[in-house]
Amino acid sequence: MKPKDFQERRALQLWEEGQAYHLDGDLDRALDLYDQSLAVCPTAEAHTFRGWALSVQGRLDEAIDECLAAIEVDPTMGNAYNDLGSYLMTLEREEEAIAWLERAKNAPRYESRHFPCMNLGRIYATKGWALRAIREFEEALNHLPGDPRCEAAIESLRNQIQ
Repeated sequence: MKPKDFQERRALQLWEEGQAYHLDGDLDRALDLYDQSLAVCPTAEAHTFRGWALSVQGRLDEAIDECLAAIEVDPTMGNAYNDLGSYLMTLEREEEAIAWLERAKNAPRYESRHFPCMNLGRIYATKGWALRAIREFEEALNHLPGDPRCEAAIESLRNQIQ
């Protein structure tokens, strides 16, 4: 095994430990483990999840910086693009968010493709672009069939345009 491979494996182990604390609500411990992970070997995973933890603490500018660092480490990972877009949405910077969310939809390494579609649907709905919003929610349903949030959003938007 090459030293870089060992370091990356160790970094991902620390990230996974941090993720467990994160999901249990212990953000301080999670952030500590994400920092340890990044010290061993920078990964898009640790940067992205560190950003998520920071966002939960209301530290959105730092969360955005972590997403940008994640994208620099691995531009194929979609989570960072979607998270960046959602933080920009929270800051009411929807125009900036759109480009990042579009990139999330097309990222080669991404399992949750419904999220950027849903986020774009929300942006378009608030702008009054009902048909575009419906298309995004329908695309989200292609990735996550039967999602009640998407179905409710589509129904509400269709009622608005009738």
